[in-house]
Amino acid sequence: MIRALLNNLGWKLLALGIALALWLIFVGSPELLTSVIAHIQYQNVPADLEMSSEAPERIYLEVQGPATRMRNFDASRTAVVFDLSGVHRPGDYTFPVNPSNIVDLPAGMELVRAVPGQVRLHFEPRVSAEVPVRVRFSSPPPEGYHVVKEEVSPPRLTIIGPESRVRQVGYVESDSIDLSHVIGEAQFRVHAFIPDPQVRFASSSEVEVFVRLEKTAQGGVAGHEGAATVRH
Repeated sequence: MIRALLNNLGWKLLALGIALALWLIFVGSPELLTSVIAHIQYQNVPADLEMSSEAPERIYLEVQGPATRMRNFDASRTAVVFDLSGVHRPGDYTFPVNPSNIVDLPAGMELVRAVPGQVRLHFEPRVSAEVPVRVRFSSPPPEGYHVVKEEVSPPRLTIIGPESRVRQVGYVESDSIDLSHVIGEAQFRVHAFIPDPQVRFASSSEVEVFVRLEKTAQGGVAGHEGAATVRH
């Protein structure tokens, strides 16, 4: 009997040590509860649809697990992934948050709850449109001068986004241009801006603005093209 117990004693002690360590990790270690901020990611995004709802950028997760696991838990890598492969037509779609779509949650840790526990997204057809570029002037020309010509190149830019959002954009505005030190002709390279964050430019938003200033004649405005209005 004793000889049988002593046979392979080293291996038996090693197995006992491993079993004890595992017990301490998964059973003997106290349970801790913590909150994690998880960013949202999307996969299998439909090519012809756009999200038009204001979706949250992050979700708060309450997770629980052994203290030994919690100490080595890198919360910055945790994300909630929503699979959009089932989205084929416009409309509302609800996506629950559950352990199956949380990535990089270590073994031994479990999800207690998510806030919000589900996300509803609204999808619309993706459309594009050409809209004019309006030039903004931050200050008027020097005293005694006025604008006789104003050109934008290109005069129109293509925007893309959810159908209802794109239809509401009648024009885009350039960054403001300071005319207070301009005499004669001047060219400016500036960017155009879309006020709706869910609508974007199809390509570059940069435009070139050409302005020509002339002296104002006494008793009136010189030049046959008339004065342009300074917009703020």
